[in-house]
Amino acid sequence: MMAGLRRVGLRARSWLGRARRGLVRRAHRSHPLAMILLLLFTVAICVLSWALPAYIPTSALIIPLLLGGLLLRFRQMLVVTLVALVLGAYVVSGRAAGLPKVGFVVVLGLAAWIVLAGSKVRSRLGVSGTRGESMLIDLRDLLTAQGDLPDLPPDWLAESAIRSAGQSKFSGDFVVAATRGDDQVEVALVDVSGKGIDAGTRALLLAGAFGGLLGVVPVADFLPAANQYLRRQDWDDDFATVVHVAVNLSTGEFELRTAGHPPAIQFDAWSGRWATRDSDGPLLGLLESPEFQVNKGQLKSGDALFLYSDGMVETPIRDIGRGTDRLAGHAERLVSQGFKGAAAELVREIGGPGDDSAIVVIHRRAALTESAPPPVPVAKPAPRHRRRRRRAALGRTS
Repeated sequence: MMAGLRRVGLRARSWLGRARRGLVRRAHRSHPLAMILLLLFTVAICVLSWALPAYIPTSALIIPLLLGGLLLRFRQMLVVTLVALVLGAYVVSGRAAGLPKVGFVVVLGLAAWIVLAGSKVRSRLGVSGTRGESMLIDLRDLLTAQGDLPDLPPDWLAESAIRSAGQSKFSGDFVVAATRGDDQVEVALVDVSGKGIDAGTRALLLAGAFGGLLGVVPVADFLPAANQYLRRQDWDDDFATVVHVAVNLSTGEFELRTAGHPPAIQFDAWSGRWATRDSDGPLLGLLESPEFQVNKGQLKSGDALFLYSDGMVETPIRDIGRGTDRLAGHAERLVSQGFKGAAAELVREIGGPGDDSAIVVIHRRAALTESAPPPVPVAKPAPRHRRRRRRAALGRTS
């Protein structure tokens, strides 16, 4: 039921996204028409302001300037701005001596300069109007969609949550996931150097590349291939840390590898204890041919595996070891609810506000294989008159 609702929601979001992008593309193709309409709108405002100054103020010329900044290219916006300034100055020049003239022209010119400056920046980036904003929205949605974990069998639960530093929509932490057939899932949590918007552009590039590698190359070759790709970018002082896990959904066996990343932690439902799962591996992008050790284990019924970034456990006053203990302590309280909603709650509670925070929770739900034992019969107390007879009989025998 929930899986069906989720698929319907994803289809609806995809349809809305396509519809929005279609409207934006049609708006972009109509730049000349938009310029003509805005010029007519500017002339109409000036005529009405000349004829009805008490009802239509000349300051309404700000409206076509703002609309032009959203819809037009820089040169077209320059034409609309010049027309608005000339006509606006002509209209106010015919006013009575007591009405403001120079101040209006100065304010209108300042507003036009601000709008033109924004349009010039967008034209230097190769985008115009709302095209830049729509591109950023698409990139943000792409980064968010990369972190959507695939649907797993009913006896498995997988969740992820990411929070960027400063509550930005772009984060240097991201998650990619893929399935191999019906019985294996791969998840990689990546932490790019930097944080927030500064690391968001590199995270977008790496998310697409790593998402294409995951599930295609052999499990043991994912980190070496990702390292080669990162080195080809030739970025200065840029690196990334990764924790990568492949889980067999039939047996619960997993292979975990890290590249300079904090160790994963595993919850053992049988003993109720937490244990770290670490493996040796250098940061991605530093060495030509690094070696990544594997840590093998198994998730039995009720067990859970947590992957997380350093923003969840490390602060200037707390090292990773103490932070990992704190994370396990908070996660301990979520065992009773089967770790449902654990990823979002842990990021909200202990994620560091000054650094990007991300976590992935993989839980193998406990299976009820045995029926509950029959209730033990409880002897009912004898009626009060029988107890009296027994006491009397005991008195006679004594």
